[in-house]
Formats: sequence, structure tokens, C-alpha cells
Amino acid sequence: MNAAIAHAFVNAINHHDPEEIAGLMTEDHVFIDSLGNRVTGQATDEEGWRGYFSMVPDYAITLDETFVDGPVVVMLGAAQGTYASGGPLQPENRWRTPAAWRAVVRGSS
Repeated sequence: MNAAIAHAFVNAINHHDPEEIAGLMTEDHVFIDSLGNRVTGQATDEEGWRGYFSMVPDYAITLDETFVDGPVVVMLGAAQGTYASGGPLQPENRWRTPAAWRAVVRGSS
């Protein structure tokens, strides 16, 4: 069940649907990016995703492995996209990087 919820979150991201993403969050959701920046709260995080999708409109996550230990889900894969600075997507602005995500799922029972 917890892996399914974490995978639903990834699918919502890949669909670029901030409302769907927010629907999977708790009110006190905390998102921590790879630089340690923290975004707290469902509404703030939803708005953050809207901004991110405008900056990287083809952002996508691919998953290779998922590990579950109770409420903790760890997913390994890659993140990719093309940085767009208000214009068309340029191949030279495309990036892909290995990535890991850790989610603590609450309220799934």
C-alpha cells in the first residue's frame, strides 16, 4: 500500500499535475530537495510544483527500484528534464541525473 502511494506521487509528478500531487500530501507535508531546501505545507508545495513545471516543462522521474520498510519508501531511479528559460526547449539544456527519493507515508491505513 505505501509503495503504491509513493508511486502515485511519482505518476502525478510525471503527469505534471500539481493538484493531483497536492491531493497525495498531508497538510504538513515537507519536501526536501537535493540541496536541503525545505518546502512545508500542501499549498506551498503545490505552488512550488507549478513553478518547477514552468521552468522544466518536460520533467520526469523514472524508477528502477523501490524498497519499503513500514511507512518508509525509498525509490531509486533518475530525474530528467530540459531547462526552459521562457522559450522553446533546447537540446543543450536537457539533463538527466541518478536520483533517490525517500517518502514517509502517513494515513494510508
